[in-house]
Amino acid sequence: MNIERLSENGKSRRKYDSPTRRDQAEATRARIAEAARRTFIERGWTATRVRDVAAEAGVSEATVFAIHGNKAGLAKALVESVDLTADIPRLISELKSAEGDPAAQMSAMVGMDRRLFERGGDVLTLMQEARRSEPEVAAAYLEGRARGDESRRRMFATWPENEFRDGVTAESARDMYAALCNIDVYRVLTEERGWDADRVEQWWRETLVRLLVAEDG
Repeated sequence: MNIERLSENGKSRRKYDSPTRRDQAEATRARIAEAARRTFIERGWTATRVRDVAAEAGVSEATVFAIHGNKAGLAKALVESVDLTADIPRLISELKSAEGDPAAQMSAMVGMDRRLFERGGDVLTLMQEARRSEPEVAAAYLEGRARGDESRRRMFATWPENEFRDGVTAESARDMYAALCNIDVYRVLTEERGWDADRVEQWWRETLVRLLVAEDG
């Protein structure tokens, strides 16, 4: 919507293009978030200050505060950006398409986590550091973990009891999934053991199917 600013005599003095201004604001927000990601990863949470992020983004410190509030606000924005890279709509579509096939659903869930860790693992690791001293970051991190657990709860809730391996319940399946498929395991395998992401995903998929799915499932 175009908004006209009127002079005292009622004549138009200036026009503001609201969509353009919104686009510019979103571009600035994205630039700051990307600068924060680079700066936090390079320097670590403790050593990074808001003015460092502002300088990296090429904006004023006041602009960063206006958009994100404070350092914790920057970290929360990074958590939100990681959620987007996980491609939730794709996961939902794949889970629905694979209804009745536990192994295929497991493959879809593992694939989403692989994408999340591959694209946003550096941010998740940063959040683990930051949440020790920032309650807001801790809350955002735990909220993201809870959303992931809720996705798995919904998936396992669609499985009939006879689809689970003997002794496994929907609740224990979530626990085992969380213990095996997480950013810490991903980092150990890729950074310390030299695995690539394809190998990690395949191992997760095969191991979880073996642990959770009935042999004739």
